[in-house]
Amino acid sequence: MNKILVAYFSASGQTMRLAKTIAEVSGGDIYEITPTQKYTSLDLDWHDSNSRSSVEMRKPDSRPSISNLKPNLDGYDSVFIGFPIWWYEGIIQTFLESFEWSGKNIVVFATSGGSGLGQSVEILKKSCNANFKDAKVLSSSTNSASIKKWLESLGI
Repeated sequence: MNKILVAYFSASGQTMRLAKTIAEVSGGDIYEITPTQKYTSLDLDWHDSNSRSSVEMRKPDSRPSISNLKPNLDGYDSVFIGFPIWWYEGIIQTFLESFEWSGKNIVVFATSGGSGLGQSVEILKKSCNANFKDAKVLSSSTNSASIKKWLESLGI
């Protein structure tokens, strides 16, 4: 049986909700990727070019630190990794670069109100040696039935 972990970073709660649904549908465990320095609403103001999130997004080498970097990945075959697509990859790269991934499947999911994945998966692939499965963008209207169908299509 394929043992699954669903790891996610969520700023507004949308990614958290969908990560919990994926964990519930898959029977997987859940893990929240928590930044050492929490993001405030001012940090998340992408209209402000000097906000923390705007500055981090402009820096490809940005790696926000994670406060709870504790999961033992040894028992997991597949890890779903979720984040808001507008956030880009920084904190997820921190997570990926912190573990050994060989022999594991990674399934990226991003939450968005309308944006696609862009180059996110290609960027994340550079952070670890894993088998990346088909990624998906999920929206606020994504429900457990559509998640179940997606999981079945992955064959894991």
